[in-house]
Amino acid sequence: MNAPAPQEDAPEPFRVALDGMRSVRVRPEILLDEAPAPQRLAPFSVALTADVVIDDQDIGTGRFVLLHDPDGHSSWNGTFRVVTFVRADIEAEMAADPMAHEVGWSWLTEALETHECEFSMLGGTVTQVRSQSFGELEDRSPEANLEVRASWTPDGLTAPTTMGGHLSAWIDLMATAAGLENLPPGVATIPLQPRRN
Repeated sequence: MNAPAPQEDAPEPFRVALDGMRSVRVRPEILLDEAPAPQRLAPFSVALTADVVIDDQDIGTGRFVLLHDPDGHSSWNGTFRVVTFVRADIEAEMAADPMAHEVGWSWLTEALETHECEFSMLGGTVTQVRSQSFGELEDRSPEANLEVRASWTPDGLTAPTTMGGHLSAWIDLMATAAGLENLPPGVATIPLQPRRN
């Protein structure tokens, strides 16, 4: 992943949070890269994009954004905010399941619980998308995917030192949504650098 040059003026809590994110073990099917971070939402931010790739086929995608305002933000109720997005192809049976929304949301909450993430202000949406082609495109198979959009405020006291857990929870959400098995041998680390907006 291409990382921006280090920013010496990044506050210590943000640098500690990025150090925790760098230590996260990433499954080989999930390809991470750093993306331009939002510039108007917080003084400091970092954004990651991810693609789930099996046999050279993309079956899922996502985005993880960490925002930091040392002065705090009233709508976050804290100094850090995580904003995430995951979209993955799903089987037609799941797309037809009326509980698919609840299941998708439970994947996120269970991942946060598994990684012992402390947080507040959790909110988001789960969307099912089903497509059927017609006319000249009728030979295409029906397609279905599930989108999970969520944001939350990591606990203010532990956020810097536990940010790796929050990122790991998001990676687990991507893996579950894409139908991947448990983490196999072979991992990589994330070389992040702080970015000043």
